[in-house]
Amino acid sequence: MELDMTSNTITSFSDIENHWETVYQKKAPDTVSWYCPHLETSLRFIEQVTQGQNLSIIDVGGGQSTLVDDLLARGYQNVSVLDISKTAINGTQSRLSEAASKVKWFIADITQATLPENYYDIWHDRAVFHFLTTPEERAAYVRQVNLATKLGGHVILSTFGLQGPEKCSGLEVVRYDVKSLCEQFGEKFQLIESVTEIHQTPFGTMQQFLYCHFKLRLCTCD
Repeated sequence: MELDMTSNTITSFSDIENHWETVYQKKAPDTVSWYCPHLETSLRFIEQVTQGQNLSIIDVGGGQSTLVDDLLARGYQNVSVLDISKTAINGTQSRLSEAASKVKWFIADITQATLPENYYDIWHDRAVFHFLTTPEERAAYVRQVNLATKLGGHVILSTFGLQGPEKCSGLEVVRYDVKSLCEQFGEKFQLIESVTEIHQTPFGTMQQFLYCHFKLRLCTCD
């Protein structure tokens, strides 16, 4: 891991970095299949659980998503964005201009990233977890959530649903329903709400997404 103090960006690399660098170098932000002008469902979940703009939020796989723009516009003051692609992060920083200095940026593979412990009130991920196709990758991801999210904190996770695509950006994905996604995370993660939505891609096709909102239990005892 490398911390560049001049850019407030933490950088770490993994084997799939080149794949995502190529994707973001070749495609404009609004031409990738997962592009959405505003993540309204994510924003709704976040605003349901926040009691002030000082809560710490991390957007995992934030890339060139506009979620960070909308969070800053709503006054949130402690926002982090993590993505494996330096090109994606650089693009978002450029789009935000001076406002980028208000955000902490991580360039890292989430399964290997070094994150602050017991720090985040809200962990948000739209369209990263379904790319983790091995049990080892998924276990590493869940460990990261447990490590970095406060007890009593919230996890807002969106993956492809069972009717979603089997591949995305040339990579295999794992599709989930509510039961199978809950099983990946275990009893410490209390399901608060789940919804499915149909996302229309920039080129007119439809993708089914599943959203699950979990709360980390303070205790798993009944």
